[in-house]
Amino acid sequence: MTRLVLWDIDLTLVDARGFGSRWYRQALAAVTGRTLEQMPDTAGRTELAITTDVLENHGVPADEATIAAMFAALTSAVAETRDELAERGSALPGAAQALKALSLEPGFVQTLVTGNLAEVAFHKLESFDLHHHVDFEIGGFGAGSVHRHDLIADSVTKAADRHGTAIAPDSVVVVGDTPHDVAGALRFGAVAVGVATGSSTEAELRAAGAHAVLPDLADTEAVLTAVS
Repeated sequence: MTRLVLWDIDLTLVDARGFGSRWYRQALAAVTGRTLEQMPDTAGRTELAITTDVLENHGVPADEATIAAMFAALTSAVAETRDELAERGSALPGAAQALKALSLEPGFVQTLVTGNLAEVAFHKLESFDLHHHVDFEIGGFGAGSVHRHDLIADSVTKAADRHGTAIAPDSVVVVGDTPHDVAGALRFGAVAVGVATGSSTEAELRAAGAHAVLPDLADTEAVLTAVS
């Protein structure tokens, strides 16, 4: 393995804006009977962190059982809106081409490090036909920790076990749209590639310490250069 490429999903590969608060509203009502009054910041954060904040902000203890119930309800909410997500959301420009091009590069393995739950991650990518070249079984997902660098470590451990080889931190590449993605990569010792397709500008991603910054994924050659 030459490179392990860990993709973020939201506003890196897909645009599902407008759905997150709706899914949380449905899940919170189903689990606690409460009405969602406010959403915490979600950019670059994990589902465990977001769910904990949502519960505590609405006066509900964020215990293990309640968090598990929220995760189940969130997954159901996403599954129920799959068709609408496919119609109203979108794959970001160049995402499909980048994933395919990397799949043809010798030694590259692609998976996810995302704040999403594993099931939600699959629904989101499959909705836009982006799931073919990603190994979901070795991804790092948002139920595991409130810290993104923990998700990176989890994914690297899975990939090393699956491929029977040690993986040096500097052969890991994290691609994401927020300073949280960059910080997680740097904390782990991985290469950080910022993509300015979210709310963070190219300058902000550079200031966070990204090794390379792209305006988007539309230039496939630029993507290949950045992750190589």
